Amino acid sequence: MTLIGEAKTPGTPAYASGEVLEIRGGRQLRGQVDVRGAKNLATKAMVASLLGETPSILRDVPDIRDVEVVRSLLEVHGVHVSEGEEPGSLVLDPSDAKSANFEEIDAHAGSSRIPILFCGPLLHLLGQAFIPDLGGCRIGDRPIDFHLDALRKFGAIVDKQPSGIRLSAPEGLHGASIELPYPSVGATEQVLLTAVRAKGVTELRNAAIEPEIMDLIGVLQKMGAIISYEPNRVIFIEGVDELRGYDHRSLFDRNEAASWACAALATDGDIFVKGARQYEMLTFLNVYRKVGGDFDITDDGIRFRRGKAPLKAITVETDVHPGFMTDWQQPLIVALTQAHGESVVHETVYENRLGFTRALVQMGADIVVHEKGLEGENRRVPRRELEQAAVINGPTPLKGADIVVPDLRGGFSYVVAALAAEGTSRVSGVGIIRRGYEKFFEKLTALGADFDVVG
Repeated sequence: MTLIGEAKTPGTPAYASGEVLEIRGGRQLRGQVDVRGAKNLATKAMVASLLGETPSILRDVPDIRDVEVVRSLLEVHGVHVSEGEEPGSLVLDPSDAKSANFEEIDAHAGSSRIPILFCGPLLHLLGQAFIPDLGGCRIGDRPIDFHLDALRKFGAIVDKQPSGIRLSAPEGLHGASIELPYPSVGATEQVLLTAVRAKGVTELRNAAIEPEIMDLIGVLQKMGAIISYEPNRVIFIEGVDELRGYDHRSLFDRNEAASWACAALATDGDIFVKGARQYEMLTFLNVYRKVGGDFDITDDGIRFRRGKAPLKAITVETDVHPGFMTDWQQPLIVALTQAHGESVVHETVYENRLGFTRALVQMGADIVVHEKGLEGENRRVPRRELEQAAVINGPTPLKGADIVVPDLRGGFSYVVAALAAEGTSRVSGVGIIRRGYEKFFEKLTALGADFDVVG
């Protein structure tokens, strides 16, 4: 078979490759999986602990690679991180925080973009910060200019060097008026983590309002921050002189919950996602129902499965919250290969996130990617220059293939495609999936997947 997908490039950390799954497809996934705290909240709340003058306790922390990276980065900066009394909890004590050099940060960061969020807290704490070249999933241009522009407005001096970025704040940081050109989650987090200790008031316009952002605001408020959310994506932050530690239980990971829901659709399975909640998934649940999925909502979680009728083709546009998340479209596209008719997925957030479909085509899917997007009728999300569109015709049977994981969500989607396919697939580089999915192999086993780890 032909090896397809994105190959390992120089500098890719070891955890991102080296694990190969041999998957025998054609089996329905049935059973229960538990989801814990959201990756996109837990890692940011860990960074927020740097702002407190007393230890913080974070609960329901997922056991994933991204958490390991942030823990290592905190420890490099002198934060003492230990296991809490409750399973899945961390105690973070910043009382001995210190500076770290480029080499130490780079060695622990790997391909993570988390170090950029250390800037504001470190500038408050130490007056300086060092950020190496930043990596991350190759799903499009994820510029840090939004971050750097915001930090400059707070009074930071930014010195770009060949090995990375050096920041300083000799006069301290002050409140600012900031309007983001796009409601970037990362840039909104940067502003929040910086503004809470800056002198004066910060007004942030065109902010991201994802549930994980609101949960981070909750964390900061517990620490003593004064933050108000106004209509039309406006957030006001009144800087305070000091913050204390927090005790917080993370919001559940809605991206993982949606991923397993799509796995149930694609394999004609039946999966109960314990810990999933309805409110944060309203948009996803509506799309799930439109395509022909069914679900039952309980106090403990959500049960996902196909409905009685065949899956139906749909049109989806990704968007920032409260729209349909970009992280949801990749596993959904796998399920749409089994829907009757022509589906269209407009990806408006990242310009390269549809590259993963090449492997699905190799497996037998009928997918055409339009690199400049499609006009379409009744578009609800304003068109962006970087957007793409995927047209999926189905249903098409999938067949086994040798494929290489390109990124976190694409990797999960490849595994689901292999599980839904006829025959055997070899999925390489599945270590990337461990960045965001806790106990991934154990959960596959619990759902009845037939696979071996062969590398």
